[in-house]
Amino acid sequence: MYFEICGEIADAETFAVGAAIRDLRQLRKVYGPGRWRKRKGIAEVRLADGIIRVVELHWYEATGIGKKEFKIKRFLD
Repeated sequence: MYFEICGEIADAETFAVGAAIRDLRQLRKVYGPGRWRKRKGIAEVRLADGIIRVVELHWYEATGIGKKEFKIKRFLD
C-alpha cells in the first residue's frame, strides 16, 4: 500500500530492540549493522487515492541509518 506521511509522528515508542526483532537478519543484510529498534507511533498519512487518514505506523530504525520500512498497522479514524 502506497502512502505519504503528512507532518510529524506523534507518541513514538520503541517496543522491540535487537534480538527481539524477528526481521533482524534481513535488516542487517539490506541496510547494514546497527542498533535496530522496532517502533510505533501515530501520524496522518495520505493514501494513494488522496484520502488523509490517522493511522498507527510501525517502522524499523537504527542510529546512523534512519527510519526504514514503514507499515500501516491500523486506521484510527
